[in-house]
Amino acid sequence: MIELNDSTFDSEISGDLPVVVDFWAPWCGPCRSQTPILEQFAEKYSGKVKVCKVNTDENEKLCMQFGIMSIPTIIVFKGGEVFNKAVGVQSISNLAQLAGL
Repeated sequence: MIELNDSTFDSEISGDLPVVVDFWAPWCGPCRSQTPILEQFAEKYSGKVKVCKVNTDENEKLCMQFGIMSIPTIIVFKGGEVFNKAVGVQSISNLAQLAGL
């Protein structure tokens, strides 16, 4: 999984593949539960999707830009634009559905 920040965000979310971005924080229990699910999802759909993470404590500008109020929040981007969004821990099948896979 790719860690994104203010300077790398725009370049990483553009492209042909859907990009699943997990907005999380190290102190968040549900966020820690989401991480292994995202890792399995990234492995299962390797080559079909890009999976990234944004630490909300270190990237307040991105959180404000996308209206992150609760974590974990998953936002799926297609062609650099928001395609889908979900709040809370998501299963592999929910992640696939959010990404349109």
